[in-house]
Amino acid sequence: MKTTIDAGNFQINGKTLPFRTKFEQAVEMLSQIADAFRNTPLLIVTDSWFGNDGLFKPMRKTIGPHCHILSRLRVNASLFDSPPKRRKHQRGRAKKYGRKLGCATTLAIRVKRRATTYSVNLYGKQREVVAYDKIVMLKTLKCAVRVVWVYRKSQWVALFSTDLDLSVEQIVEYYGARWKIESGFKEIKQEIGSSKSQTWNPHAVTNHLNFCMMAATVTWVYADHLDHAPKRCYPVNNRKHFAFSDARKLITQAALDKDFVIVCHKPGKPTRNAFITTLLRMVA
Repeated sequence: MKTTIDAGNFQINGKTLPFRTKFEQAVEMLSQIADAFRNTPLLIVTDSWFGNDGLFKPMRKTIGPHCHILSRLRVNASLFDSPPKRRKHQRGRAKKYGRKLGCATTLAIRVKRRATTYSVNLYGKQREVVAYDKIVMLKTLKCAVRVVWVYRKSQWVALFSTDLDLSVEQIVEYYGARWKIESGFKEIKQEIGSSKSQTWNPHAVTNHLNFCMMAATVTWVYADHLDHAPKRCYPVNNRKHFAFSDARKLITQAALDKDFVIVCHKPGKPTRNAFITTLLRMVA
């Protein structure tokens, strides 16, 4: 916590760590990704908490203009029309924003009758969604964005992207894919146990998290190499996909099998973890 760091009670190798906000940590991680994919357009998909100038401005300053953001628009966000073109011999500075169009909620009600049906690949199925898009100025980012209102039976959700070249289908599909990341967090925390670290040493905590992420990756790679999809332990109506726990159960059964020692030897003084070595060999 910031109070702990400011008090100087938390040190690594005798040095006090500088406090960094979530935005600063996010920009640092994104910079590492950008260094690996130089001159490649980057689209950062976030929830509404990160979808503001707190992330966008330092991200653009550090990475460059080829980095865009796609997020969920808050219901009370004020939207403006594009600024009018500057007239010849016009006095004063040019306007940055046009007339105020209203908030996201007001426009959602106003443009609903002009919404169109689109076919998108969402949550593993081809679905039809009713949506309407419009390019507006957003003051929280101080730039033009494409806003997409997606209408359901009784609710609606507004998405926006700073990449104006993205289509409505792409914006909906990319944001819908973000749920897989949330599922991954649940798998790593609850199924693997990353949130149950028993140490306070920073390096040990990082190592624990890395091993948990490796375990989750190995599990999914193992499941991808199976000839048949695992049978669901808890069947769900109208759902054919198996869960992470189903794949993990198969690995557990294989590891407890009496013949597992054939592929996972037990030397007297092993120099490497035989179980991890065997799993990596199975999914290689």
